[in-house]
Amino acid sequence: MNISPLQLALALAGGLLLLAIGLHGWWLSRRNLPRQASPAPAISAVNDADGMEPVFDDAALELSRFPLPVPEKKPLLDALVDGLASIALENPVSGDAALAALPPTRRVGSKPFAIEGYNELDGRWELPVSGQRYSAFQTGVQLTNRAGAINNIEFSEFVVKTHAFCDLVNGTPEFPDMQEEVSRARELEQFASAHDAQLGLVLHARQAAWSPGYVQQSAARLGFVAGLIPGRMVLPASSPGLPPVLSLNFDTQAALADDPAQSALREVALSLDVPQVSPAEQAFERMRDIGMSLAASMDGSLTDQEGVPLSAASLDHIAADLHKLYALLDEREFAAGSSLARRLFS
Repeated sequence: MNISPLQLALALAGGLLLLAIGLHGWWLSRRNLPRQASPAPAISAVNDADGMEPVFDDAALELSRFPLPVPEKKPLLDALVDGLASIALENPVSGDAALAALPPTRRVGSKPFAIEGYNELDGRWELPVSGQRYSAFQTGVQLTNRAGAINNIEFSEFVVKTHAFCDLVNGTPEFPDMQEEVSRARELEQFASAHDAQLGLVLHARQAAWSPGYVQQSAARLGFVAGLIPGRMVLPASSPGLPPVLSLNFDTQAALADDPAQSALREVALSLDVPQVSPAEQAFERMRDIGMSLAASMDGSLTDQEGVPLSAASLDHIAADLHKLYALLDEREFAAGSSLARRLFS
């Protein structure tokens, strides 16, 4: 059977078309695969007394321009946020006896409850410590937090817990007026509700999705470390024991998948709990820089939590509003990042 040149040409064209379709399908499947972390993360290591500790490259963000805040040292209880009951003692009480008399739980309803002793040797109020002696005590219940203001039932529970402690240390309590404290709690709640702020930026994948490992590696290059919850990373504060400066969150189920490398993420969120972080950390400025850096390195676009694209002008506007909020918190002695602000906005 003779094959004409036309038939041969058509057969070759058909074969090339099929090959092109196959290659296009392969390319599309490859393009749609989640981006994976590279085998060698861009981190270095230095020796310390415990071995090797990772050190992350922060040159891209010029983090040296962010000064470090100095942690404050203050007693736990404060009349600005706590209802306080003073306890007079017949005789000094040891720290061990005070510790043994503490209630099994440190909460009254949804509010923190605490007991402090006056250490005459150091001349300050402190949580009871073994080996110390105390000439007086005070109990306190937080008047309000993000769960709402204290109510009459919770205040009554505060009184009961204080009496139980007094019975064990031979103390005599003196309580503030319940209705005055409940009213003060409501006023404080109104102020906190009007001045609370939690900012968020969302990074969206433009084309290829990301695997959890790719997101983690990209964030680790900018100083983030794994959080306690799967799918959460945090940028630690400059001082140990303080809340993280920023958090980065993605789908928990993707992080917990049997094979996370096959999980496809199309967005991650950066968040800032404004009252919890000192302005000295320049958290929003760092959030902005990190968001833009991740968008560039991960081929993503940056929006607010409603999906509205963020321009430089809109980010400047947010920064200006944030400075006003810091000033208002300072006026009421609830400076962002202070122990009082962290308790009030908890």
